Amino acid sequence: MSNPYEIAPKCILTRLTESIEHLGCYCAGFELSQWRCAGFADNLIEWIIDYALKSDELRNTNHTNTFVRLKQAASRVYITKKYERRGEIAEIAAHAVCRTYFNTIPVAARVNYLSASNDPIKAFDLVHVRYVGDDRFEMWLGEAKFFKDRNDAIKDAVASIKGHITAGFLKNEKLLLGPQVSSDIPHSARIKDLLSAEASLDDLIANAVFPVLIAANSDATASHVSACDDYSAEVDAEMKDLWEKLKASGLTEKIKIKLIYVPLADKDALSKAFNERLKGLQIE
Repeated sequence: MSNPYEIAPKCILTRLTESIEHLGCYCAGFELSQWRCAGFADNLIEWIIDYALKSDELRNTNHTNTFVRLKQAASRVYITKKYERRGEIAEIAAHAVCRTYFNTIPVAARVNYLSASNDPIKAFDLVHVRYVGDDRFEMWLGEAKFFKDRNDAIKDAVASIKGHITAGFLKNEKLLLGPQVSSDIPHSARIKDLLSAEASLDDLIANAVFPVLIAANSDATASHVSACDDYSAEVDAEMKDLWEKLKASGLTEKIKIKLIYVPLADKDALSKAFNERLKGLQIE
């Protein structure tokens, strides 16, 4: 049985900073002296099939049904007029960055956690697996925040992570995830064992990486017209400030965290552009 996650869309987000184990900055770039808002929104739409569909649906996607699959994916992202407060843009960005730069694959589609009202229940924003060699794998359990103010975003992320690494939450998460693990991904049986009720939470924590994506307005991005050296240095400073706040929370000493910073020039403009494209795919 072929792996439906062998091929993924291209990601517009380019890594600006040097590759460091625990943090990195990924920017949509600039076009005609403007931050690439429209291009980023387009690319997010390209990723919704990979983000929202289940593995068997991905396997059966081809040139004859791509539009149908796009509409299916769009209906699962969200259906609401109050799009300004939705966080799926950050979730899709986290999905794209982890898939592109860290070669992860989804354990289960995030939208499987949606209730009938299309509201996300309390769960990790990203549940991927990353294979390390032939026999070892890491569970990637992610948080994604989409805010205007990056300091508010990191504060909210810290609160979410603290709530998500409690025994009660992790046990419920295992009960939710275990039955949804795709049988067609490598080592699916071992992943199911790790997520079983009988497995110790210590084993899950030891095998886990917690990516934290912060997509928020950046002073540097708003004030530059190209990804020059000065821009990269300013964004790097913003990212490291976020990392210091993560360290101050004490979480970096308890779990393995990877900070992913996506600087935005205008959060509201991106939200509006993405929503317009998403609505164009949804049935009224």
